[in-house]
Amino acid sequence: MRVIPVASGKGGVGKSLVAANLGIAFAQAGQRVVLADLDLGASNLHLVLGHQAPQMGIGTFLNNIKSNLGSVIVNTDIRGLRFIPGDNEIPGTANLSFFQRKALVKQLLSLKDDTDVLILDLGAGTHQSILDFFLLSNQGVVVSAPAVTAVLNAYVFLKNAVFRLMFNSCSKGSNARAYLEKIRKDGAGHQKLYIPKILPYIQKIDIASYNKFVSRLDSLHPRLIMNLIDDPKNADVAMKIRRSCEEYLDLKIEHLGIIYRDVIQDTALASRLPITLYKPQSILSQAIYRIAEKILQSPEDNYSPDDKQIEESFQEAGQEAENDFDTKMEYIEDLLHSGAMSQGDLIETIKSQQIEISKIKKENNFYKLKLTRAMQQGYKV
Repeated sequence: MRVIPVASGKGGVGKSLVAANLGIAFAQAGQRVVLADLDLGASNLHLVLGHQAPQMGIGTFLNNIKSNLGSVIVNTDIRGLRFIPGDNEIPGTANLSFFQRKALVKQLLSLKDDTDVLILDLGAGTHQSILDFFLLSNQGVVVSAPAVTAVLNAYVFLKNAVFRLMFNSCSKGSNARAYLEKIRKDGAGHQKLYIPKILPYIQKIDIASYNKFVSRLDSLHPRLIMNLIDDPKNADVAMKIRRSCEEYLDLKIEHLGIIYRDVIQDTALASRLPITLYKPQSILSQAIYRIAEKILQSPEDNYSPDDKQIEESFQEAGQEAENDFDTKMEYIEDLLHSGAMSQGDLIETIKSQQIEISKIKKENNFYKLKLTRAMQQGYKV
């Protein structure tokens, strides 16, 4: 069973849209898919799928961890796709205990006998439970957007995932665990510590923990999706995440591809249909299908792309951004010529995009100022 956790550093980047539509694409390709809403406390994946609010969900199971998770799995109208609803009506589901998390993981992994692909739609942020679910696979997917905050938070998420992996690689009572506990308590110190700086010291004080972590880190290869882009140049910001991961985390990430912002997604959501069903030929849907095909063509959890393959994945994503943009422009021209879109509609669309770009620029300048001040004070991001 291929486990695909889908995460993001912050909300609002289209993570659930990606997770839901990837699930549909896999099912349409003949895979037996289970899509689990693990955005505990803010569950809304059923809305993307066009389902009614669930009567039972993961919260029901978590309140009785001796029960069977299968009792809350529901079939969808899409052949091959089953759905595990979340539950934001039951208090406490966002803060899992160790025993709840362990029981849930055990039940999820037990689905392997009749499931080819298990997609985990995780909550935004870096809560311990989210990181542990993400690390169930060596090939978790991180969804980001071009905005500075989204890019920064995508990197911060991966940084916390690597530190979590390091912490879990150190046995209780070990010298390395004690050292990491001290780092974690010292929040300011944690910001200035990076894997290349920490590893030599851990190797010195605890060789067993060092070897275990290095082995796990070598197998960890998260994959990136850049969503909500408006221009081919937006795809370039993925390189910032890649460089930061390689320089500060000793982590190599692969690029799965880009997805353009498309207002038709709002129409599909209002129609209670996933975009891949509402308009499968749209640029957004085609990007989803392209990413799904890449995932299915790659080996499962033991896959470790080399430097050449990683470089090629980023080059390919850049080319896809150019091609999809050309297709998008041709589509707009066809709409204008056919009369389906008036010049007034086009002007309004451009105005709305300009407003969005203006907001992003202001946000960009604000965070540049914060970064400059932080660098002056001796901190790195």
